[in-house]
Amino acid sequence: MTEQAERVMVITAHPDDAEFTVAGTVARWAREGKDVIYVICTDGSRGSNDPEVKPEHLVAIRRAEQEAAARVLGVEEVVFLGYEDGSLEPTLALRRDLTREIRRYRPDIVVCPDPTVRYYGDTYLNHPDHRAAGDAALDAVFPSARTRYIFPELLAEGLEPHKVQEVLIRGALSPNFWVDISGTIELKIAALKEHESQVSRIQGWEERIRARAQQEAAEQNMTYAESFKRIILR
Repeated sequence: MTEQAERVMVITAHPDDAEFTVAGTVARWAREGKDVIYVICTDGSRGSNDPEVKPEHLVAIRRAEQEAAARVLGVEEVVFLGYEDGSLEPTLALRRDLTREIRRYRPDIVVCPDPTVRYYGDTYLNHPDHRAAGDAALDAVFPSARTRYIFPELLAEGLEPHKVQEVLIRGALSPNFWVDISGTIELKIAALKEHESQVSRIQGWEERIRARAQQEAAEQNMTYAESFKRIILR
């Protein structure tokens, strides 16, 4: 299905999440002619500890950065749901909003974070917003987007049910699907550079991105890769 898909929706919690996690894959899909739509759940307003940077100003900065990064990768459209950064929850309201976008854009594939992972290794705690976005996204894919009378108010908006064919979960501890991004790793780096407000605070981020992609490519006969848990829906 992945190879034949025409439209992909990438659901993330924050501006820059897609670039840090799946931008190499997104760039490859765009090159192959697939339509890619981003849905960003939060406004990014808590993405700085600088007392001189006000949350309301950061919203505009991060939105502009995300739109610029999307252009680098060839993303067709970016949807901002505008939930408050840092306190995202997998509510019915969020699930409804994601169901609305799935029914509106009718993607073949949905990409989202893994909602089950609390930490990676012994150095990184997974952000709760990431888990909330993944949780709501999976519930939106099934059962909400495909079931007519879940959120009947969407029918009143003219949004008929839609069955997503495939889900790619990013950040899964046991991936079963790898995308070769050897030809798009430079676009991933270029897109991340557009998130100046974020990457400027991370020492050695470019080297770390390359190293991670090399690690994920190990034993896959690839130079750089991004890995996923792939679920093909019946």
